[in-house]
Amino acid sequence: QVQLVESGGGLVQPGGSLRLTCAASGSSLDVYSIGWFRQVPGKEREGVSYSTSEGVIHYRDSVRGRFTISRDNAKSTVSLQMHSLQPEDTAIYYCAADESLPPRGYVPTEPYEYDYWGQGTQVTVSS
Repeated sequence: QVQLVESGGGLVQPGGSLRLTCAASGSSLDVYSIGWFRQVPGKEREGVSYSTSEGVIHYRDSVRGRFTISRDNAKSTVSLQMHSLQPEDTAIYYCAADESLPPRGYVPTEPYEYDYWGQGTQVTVSS
């Protein structure tokens, strides 16, 4: 079982940048697919970016080119570098871990596919 803790959220002006970090403990991170999700009150949780245990990376269309996911298995961390932030990026950001081994090339993108979740970190983009 793995425990996840997010950090790095905060208040940033439109066009600004933030780097979120998900720190894992309790298990080696390299066997998990990791996803970053976000949620606004009253709306469903949506996937933002994913890094599978096979090294496949995927982004939702609205963040592609602005966000970069990276993982350091030796440090058991997964980061989400966010640039050109916009007010619509405002949300609570969660990292999640999927312990199942996906079929080759498959990227788990739905929240129900993930087994472990962090507590979330607030990102607010506002002037």
